[in-house]
Amino acid sequence: MKLDALDRAIINGLQGGFPVCERPYAAAAARLGTTEAELIERLERLLEAGLLSRFGPMYHAERMGGGLTLAALHAGPEAYERVAEQVNAHPEVAHNYAREHHLDMWFVLATETPERIAEVIAAIEAETGCRVFNLPKLEEFFVGLRFEV
Repeated sequence: MKLDALDRAIINGLQGGFPVCERPYAAAAARLGTTEAELIERLERLLEAGLLSRFGPMYHAERMGGGLTLAALHAGPEAYERVAEQVNAHPEVAHNYAREHHLDMWFVLATETPERIAEVIAAIEAETGCRVFNLPKLEEFFVGLRFEV
């Protein structure tokens, strides 16, 4: 899929924030010089094409009474894809990524309650046969990561 100037403006422009108002897509579209319908259609197309993996709000689960943790496991190259599929099947998994380390799969869990973290980890361990290391945060840092296209 080839990106045009508006696609790039949408991707670059919406990484830094999204309006919180009665018609956020209309407000974002006006800022980008397009219409609400065009913005929604393009976001859907970018998601379907896999150029965007996710479009939506980021919630601070702990401030809402939920649980949030970083977890890691060793899957090994022979089982990596199978284990990644099993881990990602849990709706509590916010994102999952590979690392060049003995613990080669790291993922973030966001749950409705803090107690649910242990339940999801136990389920993943039972399903995958891999020990999951729970690595709750001790301190929070803000990293303004953006991917300009």
